[in-house]
Amino acid sequence: MMHSPQAEPEARIRNAMRQLLTGPVPDGLKCDVKSLCTLAGVPRATLYRTYPHLKAEFDRQRQAAQEAGQQPDPRLAQIERLKAEVATLRERLSRKNTELDALKKLQATALSRLAAQHDDITTLRRQLDATPAASVRALPR
Repeated sequence: MMHSPQAEPEARIRNAMRQLLTGPVPDGLKCDVKSLCTLAGVPRATLYRTYPHLKAEFDRQRQAAQEAGQQPDPRLAQIERLKAEVATLRERLSRKNTELDALKKLQATALSRLAAQHDDITTLRRQLDATPAASVRALPR
Protein backbone atom coordinates (compact mmCIF):
# COMPACT_ATOMS: atom_id res chain seq x y z
CA MET A 1 0.00 0.00 0.00
CA MET A 2 1.43 3.34 -1.06
CA HIS A 3 1.22 6.40 1.24
CA SER A 4 1.00 9.86 -0.20
CA PRO A 5 3.95 12.13 0.68
CA GLN A 6 1.56 14.29 2.73
CA ALA A 7 0.19 11.42 4.82
CA GLU A 8 3.15 11.23 7.20
CA PRO A 9 3.38 14.95 8.09
CA GLU A 10 -0.41 15.16 8.34
CA ALA A 11 -0.45 12.17 10.71
CA ARG A 12 2.33 13.75 12.82
CA ILE A 13 0.37 17.02 12.96
CA ARG A 14 -2.80 15.19 14.02
CA ASN A 15 -0.89 13.24 16.69
CA ALA A 16 0.69 16.48 17.97
CA MET A 17 -2.76 18.13 18.02
CA ARG A 18 -4.16 15.26 20.07
CA GLN A 19 -1.26 15.39 22.52
CA LEU A 20 -1.45 19.16 22.99
CA LEU A 21 -5.23 19.18 23.34
CA THR A 22 -5.54 16.23 25.72
CA GLY A 23 -2.29 16.78 27.62
CA PRO A 24 0.04 16.55 29.21
CA VAL A 25 1.83 19.27 27.27
CA PRO A 26 5.56 18.43 27.08
CA ASP A 27 7.95 20.63 29.03
CA GLY A 28 8.99 23.75 27.17
CA LEU A 29 5.92 23.69 24.93
CA LYS A 30 2.50 25.34 25.10
CA CYS A 31 -0.86 24.55 23.59
CA ASP A 32 -0.24 26.81 20.58
CA VAL A 33 0.58 26.66 16.87
CA LYS A 34 4.32 27.09 17.41
CA SER A 35 4.42 24.12 19.78
CA LEU A 36 2.17 22.13 17.42
CA CYS A 37 4.74 22.56 14.65
CA THR A 38 7.66 21.79 16.98
CA LEU A 39 6.01 18.62 18.28
CA ALA A 40 5.02 17.47 14.77
CA GLY A 41 8.42 18.33 13.31
CA VAL A 42 6.81 20.49 10.63
CA PRO A 43 7.84 24.08 9.80
CA ARG A 44 5.19 26.67 10.56
CA ALA A 45 5.24 27.85 6.95
CA THR A 46 4.35 24.30 5.86
CA LEU A 47 1.45 24.16 8.31
CA TYR A 48 0.07 27.49 7.07
CA ARG A 49 0.68 26.75 3.39
CA THR A 50 0.00 23.00 3.05
CA TYR A 51 -2.21 22.17 6.05
CA PRO A 52 -4.34 25.25 6.78
CA HIS A 53 -7.32 22.95 7.45
CA LEU A 54 -5.38 21.28 10.29
CA LYS A 55 -4.39 24.63 11.76
CA ALA A 56 -8.03 25.77 11.61
CA GLU A 57 -9.15 22.49 13.21
CA PHE A 58 -6.53 22.87 15.97
CA ASP A 59 -7.64 26.47 16.62
CA ARG A 60 -11.32 25.42 16.74
CA GLN A 61 -10.68 22.52 19.12
CA ARG A 62 -8.47 24.62 21.37
CA GLN A 63 -11.08 27.41 21.49
CA ALA A 64 -13.87 24.90 22.21
CA ALA A 65 -11.84 23.36 25.04
CA GLN A 66 -11.20 26.78 26.57
CA GLU A 67 -14.87 27.79 26.28
CA ALA A 68 -15.83 24.52 27.97
CA GLY A 69 -13.55 25.43 30.86
CA GLN A 70 -10.95 22.83 29.96
CA GLN A 71 -7.39 23.96 29.65
CA PRO A 72 -5.11 21.39 28.00
CA ASP A 73 -2.02 23.22 29.19
CA PRO A 74 -1.98 23.08 33.01
CA ARG A 75 0.43 26.02 33.12
CA LEU A 76 -2.08 28.21 31.27
CA ALA A 77 -4.82 27.02 33.62
CA GLN A 78 -2.58 27.94 36.55
CA ILE A 79 -1.92 31.36 35.03
CA GLU A 80 -5.68 31.95 34.68
CA ARG A 81 -6.25 30.83 38.28
CA LEU A 82 -3.47 33.11 39.51
CA LYS A 83 -4.81 36.07 37.49
CA ALA A 84 -8.21 35.56 39.10
CA GLU A 85 -6.60 35.33 42.54
CA VAL A 86 -4.59 38.51 41.92
CA ALA A 87 -7.78 40.33 40.84
CA THR A 88 -9.54 39.15 44.02
CA LEU A 89 -6.61 40.22 46.18
CA ARG A 90 -6.43 43.63 44.51
CA GLU A 91 -10.13 44.16 45.16
CA ARG A 92 -9.68 43.07 48.77
CA LEU A 93 -6.67 45.38 49.17
CA SER A 94 -8.69 48.27 47.77
CA ARG A 95 -11.49 47.62 50.30
CA LYS A 96 -8.95 47.40 53.14
CA ASN A 97 -7.32 50.66 52.04
CA THR A 98 -10.73 52.34 52.04
CA GLU A 99 -11.38 50.98 55.56
CA LEU A 100 -7.94 52.13 56.70
CA ASP A 101 -8.57 55.64 55.37
CA ALA A 102 -11.89 55.79 57.24
CA LEU A 103 -10.22 54.60 60.45
CA LYS A 104 -7.46 57.21 60.08
CA LYS A 105 -10.12 59.93 59.78
CA LEU A 106 -11.92 58.57 62.84
CA GLN A 107 -8.64 58.51 64.76
CA ALA A 108 -7.87 62.11 63.79
CA THR A 109 -11.36 63.20 64.87
CA ALA A 110 -11.07 61.32 68.18
CA LEU A 111 -7.64 62.83 68.91
CA SER A 112 -8.93 66.29 68.07
CA ARG A 113 -11.88 65.88 70.45
CA LEU A 114 -9.62 64.54 73.21
CA ALA A 115 -7.29 67.53 72.80
CA ALA A 116 -10.26 69.91 72.98
CA GLN A 117 -11.58 68.17 76.12
CA HIS A 118 -8.12 68.31 77.69
CA ASP A 119 -7.97 72.04 76.99
CA ASP A 120 -11.44 72.49 78.58
CA ILE A 121 -10.40 70.53 81.68
CA THR A 122 -7.16 72.49 82.01
CA THR A 123 -9.06 75.80 81.69
CA LEU A 124 -11.65 74.72 84.30
CA ARG A 125 -8.90 73.65 86.72
CA ARG A 126 -7.16 77.00 86.32
CA GLN A 127 -10.46 78.80 87.00
CA LEU A 128 -11.05 76.61 90.03
CA ASP A 129 -7.57 77.40 91.38
CA ALA A 130 -8.14 81.14 90.84
CA THR A 131 -11.52 81.12 92.59
CA PRO A 132 -11.53 81.79 96.37
CA ALA A 133 -12.43 78.68 98.37
CA ALA A 134 -15.42 80.46 99.97
CA SER A 135 -17.23 80.70 96.64
CA VAL A 136 -16.88 76.98 95.89
CA ARG A 137 -19.59 74.78 97.24
CA ALA A 138 -19.19 71.05 97.73
CA LEU A 139 -21.90 68.98 96.11
CA PRO A 140 -23.58 66.25 98.09
CA ARG A 141 -22.42 62.75 97.20
